[in-house]
Amino acid sequence: MNATAPSSDVRQHILDVAHPLMLRKGFTAVGLSEILAAAQVPKGSFYHYFGSKEAFGEAVLDAYFTAYLTRVDALMAAPGTAAQALLRFFDDWLDSQTGNEAQSRCLAVKLGAEVCDLSESMRTALARGTRGVAERLTRCVEAAKADGSLPAATDAPMLAQTLYQSWFGASLLAKISRDRAPLDIAMANTRQQLSLAQHA
Repeated sequence: MNATAPSSDVRQHILDVAHPLMLRKGFTAVGLSEILAAAQVPKGSFYHYFGSKEAFGEAVLDAYFTAYLTRVDALMAAPGTAAQALLRFFDDWLDSQTGNEAQSRCLAVKLGAEVCDLSESMRTALARGTRGVAERLTRCVEAAKADGSLPAATDAPMLAQTLYQSWFGASLLAKISRDRAPLDIAMANTRQQLSLAQHA
């Protein structure tokens, strides 16, 4: 890393380098020395930006969710009905979890069970980020009720939470089994709940 780069660029560079490492190994298995070597920055630089590895983990999660929520907003803003936007979001989830590109995998799924009992600040970052996703799903269900692509009687928060929890759990089960079947089941269930089975 260029020593003359702006401090914000150096900080972001360290976060960017750590992301794929944590996706592969988790949080506790990745040492600071490995992160620093991969980022090509001295140890002093790390502690200039992050007070501890725990604070660093929180920053990695915050950066991940900032980028992810921007992606969610773009998916939901594309042309079509709001129900189609929901399906587009879950199609994207399926593609990211079953493709060969590890960089696109869900960091929240990877770190969720690992860090919640280790770090309150990282647990809070996960809760904040996942809440942001659930809120967007709820707004999209409300929009689907308004545009008629979902029944008006639909309980938006309940449907959004049910779908999100189903996909989060399916992603974890797919990792455990090393089989995409849980995700395919989640997609079939999602299409059924959104009354979009005819578009399969």
